[in-house]
Amino acid sequence: MSSSSHSLPDTPTLPNTHSGIPTRLLDKAKRAKTLIWQGRKVAASQIPRTEPTLPQGISRSTFNKAISEITQTLGAENVELNDKPAVDNGWYMEHPNTHDMMHVTDADALVASAVVYPSSTAEVQAIVLWANKHRMPIFPISMGRNLGYGGAAPRVRGSIVIDLGKRMSQILSIDPDDYTCLVEPGVSFYALYEAIQAKGYTHIWIDTPDLGGGSVIGNTLDRGVGYTPYGDHWAVHSGLEVVLPTGEIVRTGMGALPGSNTWQSFPYGFGPIQDGLFSQSNLGIVTKMGLALMPNPGGHESFMYAFASPADLAPLIEIIRPLRIANILENVAQVRSAEQTIAVQGRPKTDFYSGPGMLPDEVVAREVAKLPCGPCAWVYYGMAYGPPHIRQYKLDIIHREFTQIPNARRVDPSTIPRDNYFWSRNNIAAGVPDLEELLWCNWTPNGSHVAFSPVSPIRGRDAEALVKLARERRQEYGVEMFPAFCVGLREMHLIVEIVFDKTIPEARTAAMGCLRAMIEDAAALGYGEYRTHLALMDQVASTYSWNDGALMKLNERLKDALDPNGILAAGKSGIWPKRYRGRGWEMGVGKEGVEGDGVEPEAGGVRL
Repeated sequence: MSSSSHSLPDTPTLPNTHSGIPTRLLDKAKRAKTLIWQGRKVAASQIPRTEPTLPQGISRSTFNKAISEITQTLGAENVELNDKPAVDNGWYMEHPNTHDMMHVTDADALVASAVVYPSSTAEVQAIVLWANKHRMPIFPISMGRNLGYGGAAPRVRGSIVIDLGKRMSQILSIDPDDYTCLVEPGVSFYALYEAIQAKGYTHIWIDTPDLGGGSVIGNTLDRGVGYTPYGDHWAVHSGLEVVLPTGEIVRTGMGALPGSNTWQSFPYGFGPIQDGLFSQSNLGIVTKMGLALMPNPGGHESFMYAFASPADLAPLIEIIRPLRIANILENVAQVRSAEQTIAVQGRPKTDFYSGPGMLPDEVVAREVAKLPCGPCAWVYYGMAYGPPHIRQYKLDIIHREFTQIPNARRVDPSTIPRDNYFWSRNNIAAGVPDLEELLWCNWTPNGSHVAFSPVSPIRGRDAEALVKLARERRQEYGVEMFPAFCVGLREMHLIVEIVFDKTIPEARTAAMGCLRAMIEDAAALGYGEYRTHLALMDQVASTYSWNDGALMKLNERLKDALDPNGILAAGKSGIWPKRYRGRGWEMGVGKEGVEGDGVEPEAGGVRL
């Protein structure tokens, strides 16, 4: 059933809750939520549950005893059992922390048994020691907004989710002279931006991804990107505080020096650099992170170019490469398809086409012609930074190069309505977190999305090869997808968003089948994914198989050394501890079940 806008729940706001939205975005939030609720063609389904789902290897009596014990440590209000029917709904600002609200598996396949809420590094340490004592699987999240990649869901069904965001949401420092900050996991890009504005630090910018509600720490650890010159978040982090799976607390870089005054200024410290062990890993829980902030460049100017033919993609990428490496194109470039340009209006596909299958080419051409970009196959969004004369110098070079492509057009920003998506990209490229990106999920009823994210060189032939394989698989599986390229300095990510109706099992199966086929296709051509959904991690990890899987063998040795009881985020990034290894937990082509055949028992015990 669709809901009318007047019945929508209020959107949580800052500073009332750590996960809230700035009040300046409430109108956008209301519009986005209204469109989502209108697209719900069935009532929100419920996941039936009367008691928590137990992880394999844990009996009900052991679970109950362990929960009683951790409740004594944290307080009853900070331990929440997942023992009630779960409504399978929500949206970006109001998402569950027990499962994936955009599930591509069955709704109850990847689900937590309970959620705990620590308030400090010491309490995280206490939880880890407790988990070791009871051999309880735990799965940390910062804010759980990793939508398209699994959300807040744990990989091992029945794990205890550690929600670090709710009570660990302090901005510990903002240094206006060094342009650095130190944050806890519950600090969102929204919150960091608003705090800097409140202090009047107009000389400081942040970098933000497409949506600002995610955790600064969570996004950085997952090697997410933003769209200013500081868009590689992992590259500008400096200093971690980490709770290891055995309970020890370490600080990396200069933080290992007592009384250090350069923890956020120099990321390397002395000796081997350990930070990388905690990125996309299950080797520790990061409770603090430093980050470099960007100086205000003294001006900025967004621009948009439209390219008429699908065949323009390869020559455009060839033009982008030297300009990007030379920093004439200064931020992460966005090259988006015409289909996504239509869909980001937030309207359903049926507004444009009621026939079977994907939008026909003539419908795409007709609808994109109505938009400010005009008739086109690809749209480029960019920004120039600096004083006017510096910007103009760079913009003249860009225009000269881009217009080598026949019929390429620069779209005059003064002709673009203020409610057009162009202005959201303008905000993001200027370090101002926004809330529009997921509007294309409304393309299908009950819209959800999952991403295919391979990395390639910045070459025209690579762009063509990746788009070709994606569109061939789209045709085969009958899915809806939107390709977009994000171009870094010497590589580019192709982000293919598959949009599907999560209430239809066949739609979920088609999305998963298409993704698995594209992963194999890409690997065969030498392209690997940089990030993926929980259910796809085993498959993606298996493609990194050089020298008889030497990398995974190293990862497993590290896992067994640092997490001997195998309690922390087992299966994340395809890395399974000895306790689970070889027992059928890995998912892959023909193996969509999320659970394996038990876990290794304790010495002298029986197999559970």
